[in-house]
Amino acid sequence: MKYTKIIAALSALLMLTSCTAGGAGQSENNSADQNAAGQSQIETSKEEEPDYSNLCMQRVSIQTVSKEENATDFATETLSRVVALSCGLEGSDAPPEPYYEACTISLRDPDGSVLLDSVPADVKVRGNWTTMYDKRPFRIKFNEKQTIKGLNNDNAMKNWVLLAEYKDASMLRNKTALSISREILEKDGLYASDAKFVEVDLNGEYLGVYLLAEFQQINKDRVDIFDAPKDYTGTDIGYFLEFDGNYVFEDEAELQTFDIDYEKNAKLESFNGDEKGRMMTPLSKYWPDLTIGITIKNDIASKDQHDFFEGFVKNTYKIMYEAAYHNKAFEFNDDFTKITETDKITPEEAVRKVVDVESLADMYVISEVTCDADIYWSSFFMDADFSAEGDKKLHFEAPWDFDSAMGNKDRCADGTGFYAASIVPDVNSPAVVDPSDPEQYELINPWLAVLMNQSWYRDIIREKWTSAYDSGVFDRALKLIENDKVEYKTAFENNYKKWNNLGKGTDFAHELTQRALSCKNEEEAADYLHEWLESRVKFLNDYWHK
Repeated sequence: MKYTKIIAALSALLMLTSCTAGGAGQSENNSADQNAAGQSQIETSKEEEPDYSNLCMQRVSIQTVSKEENATDFATETLSRVVALSCGLEGSDAPPEPYYEACTISLRDPDGSVLLDSVPADVKVRGNWTTMYDKRPFRIKFNEKQTIKGLNNDNAMKNWVLLAEYKDASMLRNKTALSISREILEKDGLYASDAKFVEVDLNGEYLGVYLLAEFQQINKDRVDIFDAPKDYTGTDIGYFLEFDGNYVFEDEAELQTFDIDYEKNAKLESFNGDEKGRMMTPLSKYWPDLTIGITIKNDIASKDQHDFFEGFVKNTYKIMYEAAYHNKAFEFNDDFTKITETDKITPEEAVRKVVDVESLADMYVISEVTCDADIYWSSFFMDADFSAEGDKKLHFEAPWDFDSAMGNKDRCADGTGFYAASIVPDVNSPAVVDPSDPEQYELINPWLAVLMNQSWYRDIIREKWTSAYDSGVFDRALKLIENDKVEYKTAFENNYKKWNNLGKGTDFAHELTQRALSCKNEEEAADYLHEWLESRVKFLNDYWHK
């Protein structure tokens, strides 16, 4: 259990007003029925109508179907299951978990044109620890697929998210990181969310600037693997996974999650450039009971599916580890249920048969340039497709959650140092861990680290970095920061007038670098982000560029 998070959560809970049910048990179907039944009754009075003049970005208006006083409780009174259970809050002691509220969504362009006009949907708070903040992120689920102009090549989809960017004073880290990610991954046919800024109002109340982004899911235009029909029990499907320290709190945990012992917790070498790195076990020696398991993000329907893919992932890691640390080649049998040692292929070939190493190198570059503090605990995704058309390999894509990255949290705070495949402090530990303090410990991401001692794999990373650098990926990211800072200046100012969450008085101040804390407005925070990313790119280019 993460004590710092628990203390923060309990503090946040004390600030919550008394929680009413407010439809907390409302199912998605009930919410949709209410939406259909109440659609004709939706009217926004002139007093509630927000001011849509002088927009500098698109505006999302959420209007609940319900006119009851507690109609917006879904946005203010709910708390993630992860937070509640981490704090030991169950039953009547726990606030309601996030639930869907029937609503309509309108989307307006800065030129005044209406892109979506009162489209039926459901909305709820999303996320884990971000549900503690005053400004909360949302998931939108339209009744019918909708195009969001300018996102994902205008492909229509039901599910979208609104990220609050509450902890990032620049509000630019997620957008910048996702922009870098898309440019790198799309070259290999892989997915990273598209995103754009919008201002949001709920029942006429201004909520500030949000990042409108895509929902992490299997979809031919997102994570493009086979999406099995509901209740299909065969193992020949697509599997979308998250490396996830919160996996024990998942609903249907027995079916949707599993543990990995990472070759009986065999030590990995931390990557430190040309210098030899320290050795560390994937599971922390400071917390011997701490496990970071796997959550299957798409709903599966049978224990056979669960057990098959658990075996595949565990054996795939074994193939990677044996190749990298024992120079041995292992391969699967025809039905991917068992591996045996072989001398018919090289260890490198053995890895390439079951892992898309190009995608793993892509994710290393993305994770290294951003110094994402969460990749050792969660928000690190992979997938495999076992359908007839699938290649039966483990792929790495769909990067996510960068609000603590890029110098916001004290990881590579000056932009230098190796990170993604190295031993680093846990997301809630300080930059320098005190081994005598049981609440502080270090971690390593085994998937990013396991092949780093192999020259053939480092050569792939070098190719990826050089291609991205020479094609201007990082220059465009720096220009994006500068352009957004200027273009959306008025909207950012409006956001901070609403929330006033800059500086040392915030409930997440202990997480941030002193430089991030010192920023007095979005412009200063954007300048710091730009400076940090410039320094980061220079450091990595000096090492990785061919």
